[in-house]
Amino acid sequence: MEIVIFYFLIFCMGTVFGSFFTLAVYRIPLHKDITHERSFCPNCNHKLSFWDMIPILSYLFLKGKCRYCGQKIRIRYLLLEVCAGLVFLLFAVSLNLQSLQMDKWIYLGFGLLYIAGLFIIAGIDKERHMVSKPVVLYEMVIISVHMLYLCILEKENIYRYVIYLTFIALWNILEIYHYRKTLKSSYALENLSLIFIMAIFTYEIGAILTVILTLLSISFTILLEKLKKSRIKYKKNTKANIENIPIAYYLCISNILIMIIMNFFTCRWC
Repeated sequence: MEIVIFYFLIFCMGTVFGSFFTLAVYRIPLHKDITHERSFCPNCNHKLSFWDMIPILSYLFLKGKCRYCGQKIRIRYLLLEVCAGLVFLLFAVSLNLQSLQMDKWIYLGFGLLYIAGLFIIAGIDKERHMVSKPVVLYEMVIISVHMLYLCILEKENIYRYVIYLTFIALWNILEIYHYRKTLKSSYALENLSLIFIMAIFTYEIGAILTVILTLLSISFTILLEKLKKSRIKYKKNTKANIENIPIAYYLCISNILIMIIMNFFTCRWC
């Protein structure tokens, strides 16, 4: 009974994070404050009260409309809150937390913080086709603290982490050089840095499976677009569609799914 209540709380926490993700995805690219400034209606700019921001329930009670101006609220906000809650719940369930192994509970905390960063990176890339450097830096901090914990308390091999951190540092140098030369960020280099970060947290097998699932997802998406359009129209827009594919979005979603699936297999008998 206690574990059921715990899972319910994890789901509720996920919905709260999901509500925060929408705010972060909108404000971070605009360099706006995401912690102190209150949320507001994008239509009438009215500051939202606590009762307007209860995940899922507020949307349902207000019938998907702003309390103050009556403007319809996009259903994607509700869907993101539900999805975030389900992802947090599935991640917790995948760890088989009924056992009292402290390392699992610590991994749960780091994992949820890591997933939160992936959600925000995915959302920003989906909206603006860019990898947010502040959020990537946040992920690096989470991974670095987790790495220190594993090396000091769990006695893991530190050389593996040193190698990956060296690769990430070199890639950042390449990004800086590219930016100074072209005055714009390299989307490819940013995604490669993201893959290295994923390899640190989910290990090599997780990163490889993430890339494979990403390629399959992108291929499936392109195939669906091809089926929706006429052959002539598709030929005219093929290049633009490929260039605008949000690769980081697919990488983040794939990495979350792979991590949960791997946990179900590795933690099932723990």
